[in-house]
Amino acid sequence: MNFWETMTGSDLTREWKAFEVRAEALPADYRAAWEEIKGHLSPYSDFTGRNLMPILDGALGLLEETAADGRSIHEVLGGDIEGFCAALAGGEGARNFRDRWREQLNRNVARKLGQLGG
Repeated sequence: MNFWETMTGSDLTREWKAFEVRAEALPADYRAAWEEIKGHLSPYSDFTGRNLMPILDGALGLLEETAADGRSIHEVLGGDIEGFCAALAGGEGARNFRDRWREQLNRNVARKLGQLGG
């Protein structure tokens, strides 16, 4: 990846298109799960979305493998796709907006308490 690709995001566009091509090859129930996964992972995105690319690649790889094995989507992800996505993103260290707000609030409170006590 060169500087220009990083600045314009063309590398992300290329990766995203490759994900969509791969997802089109999945059975219908897996494609529906892929759409849900994308939606549930989007709150964990940073400004560019670059942090989600390896997570999405891993999730799509899991879907491809299990579809090839003939397993049902419910067998793979269970009924809680949102929980699956939260665990997946949390395992990769991605934080959603609530996590970021909570950290900011905690820093502000600690700073104010430090000012009052000192």
